[in-house]
Amino acid sequence: MIVETIIIVVYTISLILIFMYALAQLNLLFNYLASKRKVMSCESFDFTNPDEIPFVTIQLPVYNEMYVMERLLENISKIDYPHDKLEIQVLDDSTDETVETTRKQIEALSVNGLDIKHITRIDRSGFKAGALKEGLKIAKGEYVAIFDADFLPEANWLKRTIPYFKDENIGVVQTRWSHINRDYSILTKIQAFALDAHFTLEQVGRNSKGHFINFNGTAGVWRKTCILDAGNWEGDTLTEDLDLSYRAQLKNWKFKYLEDVETPAELPVVISAARSQQFRWNKGGAENFKKMLGRVLRSKNISPKTKLHGVLHLLNSTMFLNILIVAILSIPMLYIKNQYAHLKPYFYVMSFFVLSTVIFFICYWIMYKRIHGAGIKNFISYIAMFFVFFTIAMGFSLHNSIAVLEGHFGKKSEFVRTPKFNISSIKDSWKNNKYIKKTISLHVIFEGLLMLYFGFGMYSAFIVGNQGGDFGLFPFHLMLFLGFGYVFVQSVTSKV
Repeated sequence: MIVETIIIVVYTISLILIFMYALAQLNLLFNYLASKRKVMSCESFDFTNPDEIPFVTIQLPVYNEMYVMERLLENISKIDYPHDKLEIQVLDDSTDETVETTRKQIEALSVNGLDIKHITRIDRSGFKAGALKEGLKIAKGEYVAIFDADFLPEANWLKRTIPYFKDENIGVVQTRWSHINRDYSILTKIQAFALDAHFTLEQVGRNSKGHFINFNGTAGVWRKTCILDAGNWEGDTLTEDLDLSYRAQLKNWKFKYLEDVETPAELPVVISAARSQQFRWNKGGAENFKKMLGRVLRSKNISPKTKLHGVLHLLNSTMFLNILIVAILSIPMLYIKNQYAHLKPYFYVMSFFVLSTVIFFICYWIMYKRIHGAGIKNFISYIAMFFVFFTIAMGFSLHNSIAVLEGHFGKKSEFVRTPKFNISSIKDSWKNNKYIKKTISLHVIFEGLLMLYFGFGMYSAFIVGNQGGDFGLFPFHLMLFLGFGYVFVQSVTSKV
């Protein structure tokens, strides 16, 4: 009975933690809805007065971006901002032939009077954070806008973001990502679904109440003095953006989030690219939890509620570990439930998972409706997308849990950039992308085994107990079977 007790306790704790996270999301939903009823006013620069237009530096951190580099530079060169108040830094850490092609394109653009510099380093120390820090040393701008290689800001982007820095307490202005290839595949649709929730529910829900939010690594602007005051970029975590965001807000800098300003970008179209991105984000989140937890809890400048939201924010990635624990232990729990009749009252705790799912369903519907519109047709589409998203998200839980554990235990790894593809329609192919790794990770093999494990879970529903089976967990195991099956099959076939 000792083993059974341990399983029940661990299972219950994980379910309660997931439920707490769901309650936090519900609170953010209330904040989001309340913010929509307010008219937000903010002092801003008058761009009709040339004397009020500040100098801006645009930083483009790039690394081996063969397929999107030309598109990036062509797009950035069209930014509508006075050339005498703008410089562009191409922070190029590339190690392939793109260094030379990028140099030639920059030379061609500079002929037209654009102040654009090609900055290279001898080594990639600090990775993206190191490149940004190196460029900052010589940046002429009072404000620094940052775009990753797959982002395509509109021409008026600076004119819609820079004016908010009239408030001297604002250190960052962050915009919402949109997705140029949202409908390319199931994989891009679920990524867009998750990111849309983050860029509406979470960012607005936190920012509207003065809780900590994060600069998202791109599509935002920093006040240069804010970066320096917060201690500058540091490369000791894989999410340098989250790290600097928290250090800045702990020093009382305000962040301004602009939900209505979209910055289009490309989503990873092949699962290996999505895996590397997810691994970096989740491991970096865990690393920052270790780095920032004590500072947040000890801070005397923030309210208890902001501290609570900050801790839960830093723990976001750890939810994948709780989901994996609940998933793996659900099959032993099925047998325990049917073997020990006197323990059945304890299994009402399973309702936490159902209630958590209902909360997520409501929260995500509000966000989905905000972007896609209401109506019965969109609601039906939403139901299908919600369950596809949850199914595949659970299929990523092993991969992301390994990232989280590495982060919590301090295992260091290289900053792996997400391969870019320059793909926006189903007619485009990623098969010949030179940056895709052809080796299959050991993690993929375990995902295949977990697919079989949850297949056994579905079979178990028919044979447990003496009342003709127990199908309470069958839908959960079916979703897990399909989720791990999708991730496994896609991971294997993408290497072919």
